[in-house]
Amino acid sequence: MSVLIAGCGDLGTEAGLRFAADGHRVVGLRRRADLLPSRIEGRSVDLRRETPVVDDDTEVVVVALAAGTRTPGEYRATYVQGLRHVLDGIDASRAEPRLLMVSSTAVYDVADGSEVDETTPATGGTPTADVLVEAEQLLRGRAPGSVLFRLGGVYGPGRERLIEQVRDGGATRSDSPSGSPHTNRIHRDDAAAAIVHLTTVVPRPESLYLGVDDEPARLDDVLLFLADELGVPAPPTAPPIGRQAGGDKRLSNARLRSTGFAFAYPTFREGYRAVLGGQGTRHA
Repeated sequence: MSVLIAGCGDLGTEAGLRFAADGHRVVGLRRRADLLPSRIEGRSVDLRRETPVVDDDTEVVVVALAAGTRTPGEYRATYVQGLRHVLDGIDASRAEPRLLMVSSTAVYDVADGSEVDETTPATGGTPTADVLVEAEQLLRGRAPGSVLFRLGGVYGPGRERLIEQVRDGGATRSDSPSGSPHTNRIHRDDAAAAIVHLTTVVPRPESLYLGVDDEPARLDDVLLFLADELGVPAPPTAPPIGRQAGGDKRLSNARLRSTGFAFAYPTFREGYRAVLGGQGTRHA
């Protein structure tokens, strides 16, 4: 089978390597294809500005774009224009691939700690989240049979900001009586494995899945766990500043679980222990 990864950053590269390990031919699109591992056939293309060539025998297309900065303009160039160019490339070919696009659970404007699943409306709520909703609408309009995979906070090798904050003493816990907001995570390796699972194992996937692990966890609990694992003092408490980024929601992975997908890291504990232990590979 021939697989096209449109956007071979950290996540796209890991997914591509997993497709290749399963015996599939993998073509990866990236601005600098020379940075890709040899098992991925790299093609240099700037999807924000260029329409890629899609081989006629392509059976799976994974769109895993990543904006360089968190500005609405960069988001629109990356997620809307980038997706439009990928779809144009598919339309210009004779390929009829199974298509999966990676998006974000940031599209849920929920701040009351309630449970969110695939039936919850995606209303944006911030300038960047609004752009993601726009990109999702573009996907639905032009590729109605595609799969949308909304990921929570991805962490893993090379994605260690929270660990560094705890280690360096820059993290703070909430002093609010209601506690810190819930956070929802998924290890990079599980996110990549789920992409392969949904595009090659599940015969008739649903149109939407949430990519999060089994345990929505309060941020303070994650910080205390990391401090204990690192052997450093617990982060001090401080008043919350403005609205918490990402709101406060508890995301359900029941639909993804129902497909038979098994997490290597079902909670943040197993995942962060693996990161701290040096397991996994950081891709360029």
